[in-house]
Amino acid sequence: MSILQRLEQIVDAQLGDAVRRAQPGLNGGVSLPAASFAPARDARFGDYSTPVAMQAAKAARTNPRAVGEALRAALEEAVAADAELASAVAAISLAGAGFLNVTMAPAYWQSIVARVLREGADYARWAKTGRKISLEFGSANPTGPVVVVQGRSTAAGSTLANVLRFCGDDVTVEWVQNDAGTQSETLGRSLYARYRQLWEPSHPFPEDGYPGDYLLPVAQALRASDGDRWVSSDEAAWLEPLSLFARDHIVAEQKRDMHDFGVDFDVWQSERELHRQGRVQQALEVLKAAGHCYERDGALWFRATDFGDDKDRVLVRSDGRPTYYAGDTAYHWEKLRRGNERLIDIWGPDHHGYIQRMKAVVEALGHKGALEVLIAQQVTLKRGDEIVSSSKRQGQILTLREIFEEVGVDAARFFFLSRALDSHLTFDLDLAKQQTQDNPVYYVQYGHARIASVLRKAPAELLSRAQRAEDLELLEHSAELTLVKRLAQLGERTHAAAQAREPHQLTIYARELATDFHHFYTECLILGEDAALSSARLALCLAAKRVLATTLGLMGISAPDTM
Repeated sequence: MSILQRLEQIVDAQLGDAVRRAQPGLNGGVSLPAASFAPARDARFGDYSTPVAMQAAKAARTNPRAVGEALRAALEEAVAADAELASAVAAISLAGAGFLNVTMAPAYWQSIVARVLREGADYARWAKTGRKISLEFGSANPTGPVVVVQGRSTAAGSTLANVLRFCGDDVTVEWVQNDAGTQSETLGRSLYARYRQLWEPSHPFPEDGYPGDYLLPVAQALRASDGDRWVSSDEAAWLEPLSLFARDHIVAEQKRDMHDFGVDFDVWQSERELHRQGRVQQALEVLKAAGHCYERDGALWFRATDFGDDKDRVLVRSDGRPTYYAGDTAYHWEKLRRGNERLIDIWGPDHHGYIQRMKAVVEALGHKGALEVLIAQQVTLKRGDEIVSSSKRQGQILTLREIFEEVGVDAARFFFLSRALDSHLTFDLDLAKQQTQDNPVYYVQYGHARIASVLRKAPAELLSRAQRAEDLELLEHSAELTLVKRLAQLGERTHAAAQAREPHQLTIYARELATDFHHFYTECLILGEDAALSSARLALCLAAKRVLATTLGLMGISAPDTM
């Protein structure tokens, strides 16, 4: 448990007494908040601050200053009685309407550097929670290459998975193939047209087909495999095998794209397989047994309005065919059956209207509140002042692979992560390729490479001394302390990103960390005549390199030693 967590624990334990002291006649029943120390917005008042006294006073309808004074006194007493806390905390104060502020002692900041060097890649890693989470993202109909908005959701989803694991959760990352619907049949017809055109270039293409050139190599593979077997066959004979042939080739390409983009899914779930294995029927039986279904006009309906949806939903059509919704119901039931207590789905921007119906059926399956849905908003690509257009239906597809092959995987991932998922993103392809400090990913990676360069220049004996963290008491310069304080934030920043489901927060932290190192590099001579001071500053370099590498790694971005 960190020093801050111990302080929060003390405040939580004393909060009830502090409120009662402020309002002696208070009789229970007040729900009190949990304390959370965050970096103070104004360094004049300390290093960390919490508004918990004001929050508790509002709940209890009492004086926040009185609650804060009681908390300050209790915290001072607890710190004085504990040797570890007493060496770490320099002062405790109350400011404004009731902000409880803590100023840390120099020894505390020095201990952060030593802790990073001691714990390495495990620095700031949270303890195992035992919580199992299914995280689904990138999923789409297997009708074409991975496109740009899927790149955004996979960059965000894989980073969120890494952050959740760093914070102690057991995360399974999943991609579902919606391969049981009409779009799969449209894909089969599109492939057949391309296949026939290998013999008859004028053979008509379906009006509602997928006209991109990406089906040409699939058609050539089909001819190599089956020759002219299907040329004279009726649609009833070729539709299913060609739909599956196209699906398998496209999914193989999608898997390759994802791997090369730094994402390897634990589960690739076929909707068609859910039907074949009887999972769809099993899920429907669970709903029926619980009384959540009824029949009308020959169709099976789910009582979605009982769970907050605006209308009931069809699960099985009157002709006996399950709906797309039934397949999604089965897949979420399957994820729950595997023991996941939390399901997080990242969907595209056109799925807002689908959220409540899925939350409704998850609740009906006995897991109210288990499903969270994040929406990845659209991405606008531009080169200079020119917008780059893309449309699968029009055959004008700019694929994710084309993006990351043009700008690099690291730049693509960083740019996709650079804004909150629910905000529209403009991706500047020209900027992403620049090797200047205007390019944010270059700026951050250059920070890591600059540290590596300093370490390569350091004499071996001095570097060994730095690794032993023998001279950290000499870290007193404001630029040094600013950098150390940023290193200390790794745990809280990753936890905040995990809790808020906001992986873009890591790009902000990475840029702040790089900025603080560049400032330290400019202000402080690292390899000077004073061996002890050089050792201390090299230790700080080692710690900064470790934390920067961890942050980049969580985003699936490399930490180069040279650039």
